[in-house]
Amino acid sequence: MLTSSKGSTCLLSISSCSLLEFFLLLRMETTYYMLCAESRAIIRYYAEKYRSQGSELLGKTIEERGLIEQWLDVEAHNFQPPLYDLVVQLLFNPKTGVASDPKRIQEDEEKLAKTLDVYEERLSVSKYLASDTFSLADLSHIPISNYLVTTLKKDYLIRDRKNVSRWWDDISSRPSWKKVLELHPPVL
Repeated sequence: MLTSSKGSTCLLSISSCSLLEFFLLLRMETTYYMLCAESRAIIRYYAEKYRSQGSELLGKTIEERGLIEQWLDVEAHNFQPPLYDLVVQLLFNPKTGVASDPKRIQEDEEKLAKTLDVYEERLSVSKYLASDTFSLADLSHIPISNYLVTTLKKDYLIRDRKNVSRWWDDISSRPSWKKVLELHPPVL
């Protein structure tokens, strides 16, 4: 996301240069830009910017926002890391000729299972993670979870948990996610 001192904003994806190199390339004589390159920061930005349109992804009260932020942190620190490592070990390593580590795969599955057990408990009393309303906390899980249930063929981690399974079926069947898959089908 780039924000100029004149108030215009655009989103930018970076991948191959360092942030310093990127900032040096962007520095212009009359306009200064701010870079936002972390995915959760980007989705928070768009949820705030388009708050009055569509679903209320950030909550209606400060308490709801706090719960949403809490579950975004759980996703970022407990759910995504072992799942991302599984994607690397089971998808990327074989495609690049790097040997996968079976011990690491097992450890990642165990970590993910423990996190999903916590989700199971939470989802037994709430339709979605932060409340009974779909939020950014749920949305942030969809892209990488899709790898888990499709490409990795490890959907049992979700399906073996009744409430997590219900939640996954709900969030992954949203028309907006179906449209994303239609426009950008998984390539792996």
